[in-house]
Amino acid sequence: MNNQNQGIIIIGLLGTIVLGGLAFGLPQYGVYTKTLNGKAQLQEAEFTRQVAVLEAKAKLDSAKELAQAEVERAKGVAQANQIIGDSLKGNREYLQYLYITGLEEGSQKGNVTIYVPTEGGMPVPTLQMNK
Repeated sequence: MNNQNQGIIIIGLLGTIVLGGLAFGLPQYGVYTKTLNGKAQLQEAEFTRQVAVLEAKAKLDSAKELAQAEVERAKGVAQANQIIGDSLKGNREYLQYLYITGLEEGSQKGNVTIYVPTEGGMPVPTLQMNK
């Protein structure tokens, strides 16, 4: 054999080896890339789930804090009502004063109130009219 024939044989063998490698390697590479894509999708889905769980926990914490704030506000209102109620007990004259003041404010706004005094001294409104 001469060098030219040997070169052709070597090129033919190398071509056969390359084609055999491609025939075996390309399907394996396809499986490998699909595996990587699947793992990436799985990690993305897990991350999305974790984000959703954290958002739900944040909403729950927020709702609990808002509810606690509402409870504290209600306690403050109840305490203020208790203080006002206690201060008005036994202060009939002050309540009469507030009533008369309210009548005066109403008449300044154009309302006329006709009232009848009672035995207890507390006037009872019987009719309200606009001027």
